[in-house]
Amino acid sequence: MTQLSQGHRTLPPRTPVDLEVIKREQEAQEALENRCRPVFERLCSTLRETYPNWFIAIDPDTKDYLLDPTLRGVCEKISQAPKGKTIRMIFCLNDTGTCGRI
Repeated sequence: MTQLSQGHRTLPPRTPVDLEVIKREQEAQEALENRCRPVFERLCSTLRETYPNWFIAIDPDTKDYLLDPTLRGVCEKISQAPKGKTIRMIFCLNDTGTCGRI
């Protein structure tokens, strides 16, 4: 019997990575975190006792935020937000504010 297909998956060739694009994206992410972190720090002190280990999504421009006990739940709330209302960054209401990063 003749085998008609290869035994492995064929992937398209990799596109070259532009280091300038990566650097710009990292700088934009850091700038966004620098805008969101003070809002998180202000809110965290009051919300951490009531909502320990809940997730909080913050819009740094309007200072609006969404809360949910699960990451999936807060992501669903973000997707259901009205048009024009953007939530930019997600934190966890714990001692560090991280959402499972190592």
